[in-house]
Amino acid sequence: MAPYEVRVATIPEGLPQPSDLAVVETPVPVAGAGEVLVRNRFFTIFAALRSLLGGVQGAPMPPFRVGDTLFGPAVGEVVTAPDDSGLRAGDLVQHMLGWRTYAVLPAGGWQLAGDELPDPVAHLSQGVTAYGALTRAAPVRPGDTVFVSGGAGSVGSMAGQVARLLGAARVIGSTGSAWKAERMPGYDAVVVRGAAPLAEQLAKAAPEGIDVVFDNVGGEDLRAALDLANPGARVALVGALSGQLDPDRNGSEAPVEIDTYRLILKRVSMAGYSAFGDSEVRTEWIPRFAGWLRDGVIDFPYHRVDGIGRAPQALHDVLTGRHLGTVVVTV
Repeated sequence: MAPYEVRVATIPEGLPQPSDLAVVETPVPVAGAGEVLVRNRFFTIFAALRSLLGGVQGAPMPPFRVGDTLFGPAVGEVVTAPDDSGLRAGDLVQHMLGWRTYAVLPAGGWQLAGDELPDPVAHLSQGVTAYGALTRAAPVRPGDTVFVSGGAGSVGSMAGQVARLLGAARVIGSTGSAWKAERMPGYDAVVVRGAAPLAEQLAKAAPEGIDVVFDNVGGEDLRAALDLANPGARVALVGALSGQLDPDRNGSEAPVEIDTYRLILKRVSMAGYSAFGDSEVRTEWIPRFAGWLRDGVIDFPYHRVDGIGRAPQALHDVLTGRHLGTVVVTV
């Protein structure tokens, strides 16, 4: 089978469509001195690609231009590696050059995917973001009530479970889909955007208020959660789906009006969090995740898409909220 890459064909207006991307046949690349050649086995599709396709500036990753190959978290099998790299042909590594059959990784651009996790696909779980935010930006304490906005996505579907394992007494999630609400793991209650006023649903689900907010969405979800924040509540801002998935915006902003005076009176703390580049939290997460998987107390919900040629449609499906959990493309 010939190698392929998925490239930007046109800069989208509104939400990206499959036709904005092109699946292009390419030769097998050649690794240079100090580089590692891998054949990708899996990669994930994440919603933040919409912002990069919209030209957002200031993110940890650069915006795309026409002709660029998309990228994202991947697991690949080593084909060739320098003698001093410690890698052998057949080893599995994690890296950020998904969306292609073969990838050439620079020194330091990969991490060995060890055998601690029972399934190599589990290395693509976004649980590290959930774990990092709920242990650092907004630490969960025993007995807390935790609200996770966007609780059915790749991060949120892990955050509810992680919150529970860290000691939360009650975990509430939000989603825009009644179908997902019935299937989201780790939640005591789920509020559904559009089913009834979100603030009313959340007030019923959290009658004693909210201690920790894990915010993937912003917008109405964040405003409703802050209205119910208990004194000393902690808020981790990890996503901005209300803006990224808005077809009338370019994915680079997610404005929301909040009453900061009330936050001051309640001593609510808010912090943005990203696990990107946080090697310490990743080192801590893997053994905890592996132990929880072995004990059967956590799941990695994901939807499998077979074939790189289906990746453009899979991106559109992610951005329109079709699937529960992480979307994993097998190459």
